[in-house]
Amino acid sequence: MAKLEAAEYKSFEAIKQIDDIGIEFWFARDLQEVLNYSKWENFSKVIDRAMLACKNSGLNIADHFPEVRKMVEIGSGAQKNVTDYKLTRYACYLIVQNGDPRKEIIALGQTYFAIQTRRQELADTFNQLDENNKRLVVRGNIKQWNQLLAEAAHNAGVITDEEFAIFQNAGYMEKGIQFIERDEIKKLRNSKTKLMLDE
Repeated sequence: MAKLEAAEYKSFEAIKQIDDIGIEFWFARDLQEVLNYSKWENFSKVIDRAMLACKNSGLNIADHFPEVRKMVEIGSGAQKNVTDYKLTRYACYLIVQNGDPRKEIIALGQTYFAIQTRRQELADTFNQLDENNKRLVVRGNIKQWNQLLAEAAHNAGVITDEEFAIFQNAGYMEKGIQFIERDEIKKLRNSKTKLMLDE
């Protein structure tokens, strides 16, 4: 399966819009370009299949695919009024699910919108918690990050309890390893523990 590359991720993020009340959406014509559909006629067929999937899921199409009108330039400075859609994240997800599977960007889009949907679900669940439970979730997250930090430190050569204490104190005092003076690094390198630090 294709890996979601940073450039493709940024292309989906770059076309994301935020409305007046903070809700994110994507214009269908912007998504068409990112998904490499050169003709609106071909892309509108994908949108139609996505709308059908939305309807078959028991959801209101107008909630996820509201139609909007746009003026676009057609050459010689002339403009034309065209149909566009203000797509929700779910609508975008349905579109990439119904897109041309031969296009790598479709697979990347499926990954992007699946990840974004899951992130939003987690955020919605977190926001429904009371303050005490939010605090417990945050503590759990900090515990996991500290475990990952300890593992990374160990892999970098921080072995003993004393070394780890120095390592953690440096972080808490905003003196991370990158800010240790060159003389201090040489002193640490010459110590018995032989910490692996870059010059």
